[in-house]
Amino acid sequence: MSKAKIRCAIYTRKSSEEGLDQSFNSLDAQYEACASYIASQRHEGWKLIKKRYDDGGISGGTLDRPGVQGLLDDIDAGLVDMVVVYKIDRLTRSLADFAKLVERLEAANCSFVSVTQAFNTSSSMGRLTLNVLLSFAQFEREVTAERIRDKIAASKKKGLWMGGVCPLGYDKHPDPSERTLVINQVEADVVRKLFELYDQHGCLQAVKEAADERKIVSKRRIFSSGKSVGGKPLSRGQVYYILRNPLYLGQIRHRDKTYPGRHSAIIDQALWDRVQQKLSDASNKARGITYAPSGATNLLAGIIFDETGDRLTPTYATKGSKRYRYYVSNRLIGGTPDPSAWRLPAADLERQVKTLVADHLEAHAKRMTICHGLSLDQLAMVNKTAMELATKIISQSCPTITEVIAKIELSQKDLAISLSPVGICKWFKIKEDQLDPVFVKFSTSLQLKKRGVERKIVIGDYVSAPDQTLLKLLDQAHAWVDQLKAGTQLKAIAEREGVTPAYIRTRSKLAFLAPRVQEAILDGSVDPKFTAGQIIAMKIPLDWDKQVSLLLSS
Repeated sequence: MSKAKIRCAIYTRKSSEEGLDQSFNSLDAQYEACASYIASQRHEGWKLIKKRYDDGGISGGTLDRPGVQGLLDDIDAGLVDMVVVYKIDRLTRSLADFAKLVERLEAANCSFVSVTQAFNTSSSMGRLTLNVLLSFAQFEREVTAERIRDKIAASKKKGLWMGGVCPLGYDKHPDPSERTLVINQVEADVVRKLFELYDQHGCLQAVKEAADERKIVSKRRIFSSGKSVGGKPLSRGQVYYILRNPLYLGQIRHRDKTYPGRHSAIIDQALWDRVQQKLSDASNKARGITYAPSGATNLLAGIIFDETGDRLTPTYATKGSKRYRYYVSNRLIGGTPDPSAWRLPAADLERQVKTLVADHLEAHAKRMTICHGLSLDQLAMVNKTAMELATKIISQSCPTITEVIAKIELSQKDLAISLSPVGICKWFKIKEDQLDPVFVKFSTSLQLKKRGVERKIVIGDYVSAPDQTLLKLLDQAHAWVDQLKAGTQLKAIAEREGVTPAYIRTRSKLAFLAPRVQEAILDGSVDPKFTAGQIIAMKIPLDWDKQVSLLLSS
């Protein structure tokens, strides 16, 4: 009676890639030894399957290997009855991983054999011996890893470059025996420019924008496989990494220490020190007291969120010599378009929020509904403090609002403000459980209106501020019309103003708008979707009633 067939699969592995390109390599040697062993067991019904399971250049410290995973899939599918390896550590060097493998093999009625160690997992003694050998294999791997780490640390102390991807500004030394870097002059100029830009602006976003304008891109690398990476605009994270990398100062970093390197520095010590100090100062700023490049305080930074839960981040735009602050949804910072994201003028939003909080304080102080459980004298003191705090918040120069607001949430229809119980109680000198919950959180209606390319926010009953550009043009229009009436030539006015006659002619028509429209420009009630440029460019009807219907908010 013939024995049942035992389908045998051979698994081979080599930790390094050295020699794998040879016509007969270590994997082939392991495979032939295993195949010969299977042939010697033909009388037991052993039969070699044709498929090979090889892992070249992969450590045995992990099971995340293509060959092993393919083998396990075939075992689970019932295609393999016996796994044959040259040595046990070819399959794994981890005792924990081996325990998982044995459990999986047993579930599929599959055994394991090492041809040079004369045992298999079909018996309890074989499994015991296997566990002992694996313990030594794991010990050897850990000792080897420690030895490698110590060698790397010792080499870096000597200033040697220990390999890896070359950073922007450097290339590997043409002599492989020289473990150091050489300066790539073209890229080095880019690195110096990035440091100079941060020294000038003190803002990562400003450096990124300036780098994009100059078409500065990351280092392009081509691997031996032919794959190309890099050559793309730098992100803020990449800019930060470059600015913090001591390699550019001629040093080698190992964990939290740096050592003098054998390569030349790209950045001088003075510039490096200035940039590091500015980076440290920027990272140590308190939340909500971040600063725009113009020096204005972003009062709501860190506490305002949109309906998706995305934080609104302070940013700015430059037009000529002026910079305009905005709060934008954080998902826009990376440059990805999103029609649902928010972009709001910072100054107008801060002014409206301050007014809203101040009115809220005053209203509850008058109704004596800020807190409960206090004596009349204590309540009077709290109400007095609330009125003083409201006045302080309205002050244009005072950032006190960040002490009393915990969170602001925007949606398409309303705005919700959660006050900070800790901050409020600190001002009023009371306990948190004495605050009225109705006072701590409140909301109001919100409207979004288009003004040019940005959205204007109108909160509650807030009266919008006049458009300063439109105000200035209206004032100039009246002045120019008065001069024309007095007999001054249009060309003479244009020369004095340094503009063209057409510029004077198109803007002078603002002086002939309906009185109600001009009053609306003065008090800010012109429909926000009409900017100064749009009004100048559009064909204004002569009928005053039609002008009112067209230009005033409904």
